[in-house]
Amino acid sequence: KDSMSMKSVWRDGEADKAVTAPLSLIVSAFAPVADIRRTLTPQLRTDRGETDLLLVDLGQGRNRLGGSALAQVYKALGETPPDLDEPALLRGFFAAIQALGNSDRLLAYHDRSDGGLFVTLCEMAFAGHTGVAVSLGAPGADPLAALFAEELGAVLQVRRADTAAVLETLAEHGLGQCSHVIGTPQADDRIEIRSDGKPLLSQTRVELQRAWAETTFRLQSLRDNPECAREEFDALLDTTDPGIHPVVGFDAGEDVAAPYIATGVRPRIAILREQGVNGQVEMAAAFYRAGFEAVDVHMSDLLAGRATLADFLGLAACGGFSYGDVLGAGQGWAKSVLFHSALRDMFTAFFARPDSFTLGVCNGCQMLSSLKELIPGADAWPRFVRNRSEQFEARVAQLEILESPSLFFTGMSGSVLPIAVAHGEGRAEFGSAAAADSVMESGVVAARYVDGHARVAVAYPANPSGSPLGITGLTTTDGRVTIMMPHPERVFRTLQHSWHPDDWGEDAPWMRMFRNARLWVG
Repeated sequence: KDSMSMKSVWRDGEADKAVTAPLSLIVSAFAPVADIRRTLTPQLRTDRGETDLLLVDLGQGRNRLGGSALAQVYKALGETPPDLDEPALLRGFFAAIQALGNSDRLLAYHDRSDGGLFVTLCEMAFAGHTGVAVSLGAPGADPLAALFAEELGAVLQVRRADTAAVLETLAEHGLGQCSHVIGTPQADDRIEIRSDGKPLLSQTRVELQRAWAETTFRLQSLRDNPECAREEFDALLDTTDPGIHPVVGFDAGEDVAAPYIATGVRPRIAILREQGVNGQVEMAAAFYRAGFEAVDVHMSDLLAGRATLADFLGLAACGGFSYGDVLGAGQGWAKSVLFHSALRDMFTAFFARPDSFTLGVCNGCQMLSSLKELIPGADAWPRFVRNRSEQFEARVAQLEILESPSLFFTGMSGSVLPIAVAHGEGRAEFGSAAAADSVMESGVVAARYVDGHARVAVAYPANPSGSPLGITGLTTTDGRVTIMMPHPERVFRTLQHSWHPDDWGEDAPWMRMFRNARLWVG
């Protein structure tokens, strides 16, 4: 890698100074994943009965601290860094984890080479919102080295009924001498570590998680809106927060559009995009799965006359970064319609047709909100402006589907569903707080952000944009046009979710809204 030899030279006062790139190289490897549904995460499971935590120590007790985070905290490099002394162990480890994963014997997994065993255990506890009780191994071993050495290895969570079988599998792959039961999750939400049978550390998960998150909080306070940084940091104090907690008030596996799909008729929907839009493929896939013929339509196609909205029953304006958002997210896209007489007339005619329907997501939501003067029943819609956090937000949030005339959300009201969020300008801006209340009371608000307790989300990050009353999805008075900031097209299949309940089938609950559109068309 030629950048390893790069050198920078400058003059500081009377002295010449130079810096040469560090003589180190990070090699990243990539491999195909046959089935992403079998992915393991660090989240400790507390819903699987009694479980054990196993340490697979490929360092075989060496616990070398050279180059570790602990050494750097003390402004030292250390002497001997961790190493792969026996490559055969790594090969056996990989094969064993594959075998155990394929047999559904692993509940959670976290490697320990980034921070050491203590960081690994804490991060698993943080993800699972649970405590852990751990006992370090060999008597007389240096507990500091055992906890912070960044040797190769991993911590596994397994059902206690499977522990013996898991240890046997590890032994069959040459890992018997370096695999040990070290502890178990515990319900009191404390992280407790013992060494030589004596207490070494006992703190609440919240205390440690706040310490773990504090550096991020301090940086975030300087870079972003400090109020949002504080709200996210203080949210860790809520030990009762269940996190993502879906409530599905309908049969997500039911294909309400099946009778119409069976006819073989596929109504045409224009998957509309502009320069910079990047969500058209997912949007097309969702509508195709629901029984539509999804047609890629670029704004240049409409301008050049290669396509016209008169040929479509549906219109989906997709998310992305139209014009790089330099004209305001979605604003430039909207103006290309408003200030072009032929396009203005085309969109006006389409929105006026009683047999047409429209969905706008993210950038498309912002664009359509700026076209509300052309859309019957959209007078109360807000405009969308910079997020309160002052940053682009890419995360998972939870939406509550409200009772509204939206054709997309028929039969879904009352449900609370996780969804992908990716926007920099998603805050709904009303003229006043009273105006926001009025819109909410009018019944055209289709979706709003809620927190883990299913309460209206006011604080960040449960409300990632800072929209008043959590408002993030609206519809017209007749329900034919719906706009929303988050991305349902990115989570219409269960495997697209970064986390989901185990009992979800192939289709995620968000698939229902696309099938509702096919049902509405008939």
